[in-house]
Amino acid sequence: MAVSTESYFFMSILSLSFLLCLTMFAGKSSGATVPAMYIFGDSLLDSGNNNFLQTIAKPNYTPYGIDFITGEPTGRFTNGATGGDFIAQLLGLPYPPAYLSLSEASRKITTTGINYASGGSGILSETGTILGDILTLDEQINYFNSTVTKDLPTNLSSTLHRSIFLISTGSNDYLNNYLQPQFSNSSQTNPPQKFANLLLDTFEQQLTIIYKLGGRKFVVFGLGALGCLPIVIASAHPKPTTLCVEDVNNLINIYNYGLPIMLQRLASRLQGFTFVRADLFTLSYAQFQDPIKFGYTDGRTPCCNFGVSGMCIPGQNPCSDRDNRLFYDAIHPVQLVNYQFAGDCFFGNSRCTPINIKELALKQS
Repeated sequence: MAVSTESYFFMSILSLSFLLCLTMFAGKSSGATVPAMYIFGDSLLDSGNNNFLQTIAKPNYTPYGIDFITGEPTGRFTNGATGGDFIAQLLGLPYPPAYLSLSEASRKITTTGINYASGGSGILSETGTILGDILTLDEQINYFNSTVTKDLPTNLSSTLHRSIFLISTGSNDYLNNYLQPQFSNSSQTNPPQKFANLLLDTFEQQLTIIYKLGGRKFVVFGLGALGCLPIVIASAHPKPTTLCVEDVNNLINIYNYGLPIMLQRLASRLQGFTFVRADLFTLSYAQFQDPIKFGYTDGRTPCCNFGVSGMCIPGQNPCSDRDNRLFYDAIHPVQLVNYQFAGDCFFGNSRCTPINIKELALKQS
C-alpha cells in the first residue's frame, strides 16, 4: 500500500518538531483555539486515572514514561505522551490532568479540560471487570456530569459548546470481552453484527448524554487493527497464516463500518452536534503490513518484554530504538506514533473525516 504525499509531509514535519513539542507541554498557549478539551475512553488516552484504582491495568512503573518530559512513569500506557496529550497541545491547551489525580479543590479551578479515560474500559459496563477496578465509560460520564454541575463556574460551563470532546473506546469490548469466552458469554449470545449493533447503540446513548451536558464538538476514534496487535498474534490458536489475525480484524470492521453512520445520525437529530471520526484502522493496518514505508524499521516487535497481559514486565530496560518501533508493549503504540497520528488528524483530511480537528475547533457552534 503506497503512502500519500500528504502522509509523508506530516510525518516529516512532525518528526522534526517532536522534541520541541515535548518541552512545551505544560503551559497553555495564549493562542488556544478552544476553551477546553475533555477526554474519555481507554488506555490509548488514559493519563493516570488507573494509578488510583485497584487494577492490573496500571502502567505506574518503569519502563513506562521513559520518554515523558519527567522521564518517569505517569500512568500513560506508552513511553511518553498520548495522542490526547498532543491534540491538546495543538489546540494550545495544557495536557488535561487525570480526573482522579485532582483534589476536590483542584477540580474547581481546572478550567482547560480534564481526562476521565481509564485503561481497560469499554463501551459496555461489564467490559474490563476481569482487570479489576476501572472507570467504565458510564462512570467517566458521571464524573463529567459532576464536573459540569458541581465544579465548573457557571460562566465556564457555558463554554462547553466550544470545547472539544475526545473519545477512544470500543477496543476492550472485543479484547477483554467478546474475544474472552472463558470470562464472558457475549460471543455465545451475540453474533458479530448483533454485538457491533449493541456497542453502537450503547455508545450513541452515551454520546447523547454528553451532548445534553453541553458537548457539541466530538472527536471519536474508530477501532485500530486489533488483529495486528502483538498480544493478539501471540495468543492466537492456531497461529495465523497471515501477518495479522484477520478474523479479529473482520470483527472490528463491522463496528468501524457502523460508527460513522451512527455519528451522522446523531448530527442529524441533535442540533449543533459536530464530529470528527478518526480512522485508526486503515493507518495501523498499513503500518503493520509495511512499517518501512511509514518510517519505522520494526512494526511487529514490542519495544519492551511483555507478560501475559501484554504490558511491559516491570523494571526491565526497553529497546533503545523506540522511534523505530510501532509498539511499545504488546498492545500500545510508541509516543511517536501517537504524535504523528495527532498531527495528521489535526491538520490533514485523510485519517480524520469529514473535517479535521483544526476545522472542528474553529467551527462556529
